[in-house]
Amino acid sequence: MLTIFETIKHIAIKIDHEIKTEDLGYSDSSNSSGEDQLKLDVKSDYIIEEAFKNISIVKSLVSEEKEGVLELHENGKYTICYDPLDGSSLADVNLSVGSIFGIYQGELKGENLVASAYVVYGPRIELVTAIKGSKPKHYRAQEGLFNFIDEITLDEKGNINAPGGTQQNWCEYHKTFVDDLFSEGYRLRYSGGMVPDLHQILLKGGGIFSYPATSDKPYGKLRQLFEVIPFAFIYEQAGGQALNDKGMRLMELEPSHPHDTSPCFLGSNYEITQLRDAYGMKN
Repeated sequence: MLTIFETIKHIAIKIDHEIKTEDLGYSDSSNSSGEDQLKLDVKSDYIIEEAFKNISIVKSLVSEEKEGVLELHENGKYTICYDPLDGSSLADVNLSVGSIFGIYQGELKGENLVASAYVVYGPRIELVTAIKGSKPKHYRAQEGLFNFIDEITLDEKGNINAPGGTQQNWCEYHKTFVDDLFSEGYRLRYSGGMVPDLHQILLKGGGIFSYPATSDKPYGKLRQLFEVIPFAFIYEQAGGQALNDKGMRLMELEPSHPHDTSPCFLGSNYEITQLRDAYGMKN
């Protein structure tokens, strides 16, 4: 696992360089979901693929930007599912973006995720890694090296409310849930990038990120293997919770297709309790 995390560190430095120096426009291609790809998406995907080609413990790769599974090493142990540049459309306005990595052993489902990591590309490069049985670890890059900062623990209650999705497409009880948190004094913090928004909640001690089922996306927008499950793992390891709209742990998801999506709610314990009440979920 250390080899994979060290490889992610090298990847982060290279992608950060591309963000700061390369063309931010669109390529001539689209991803597996039919979305137009930015040149940065394509380049970031290439950097990650090339880096893991040389890591023998990596059996295969699954990218948000491509269809199917890329087999690398027959005797490898892990499959890495990754979003090469989450929130890439924010780069042209100089907001933070990120990369997400889910490391699976065996069948691609939540219970088989053994580690995860994400990188934030902002004013500074930051990395968070997590393995089973220990708190997530927070690193910051300085002159190409990642220095350990601290372990991450969520408080029981936070004050950040990060609600995703177009509001006019929310159901009434989700609107009520969001408004009730604001009436308690919660602060709106939503950039449109999953990585920076969830990173902020983790480092500020708590709150909730929500991307519900909506009338235009009844199965949610965020992808299970690349985004939802890796972050659910980190939040649980930090002492928080991560559920779908039925009250099911996101770590229990079993995608039927690599690009399946899910509504998701990730936060500290108080906010998740409020969510359960608002949605009528059983504890």
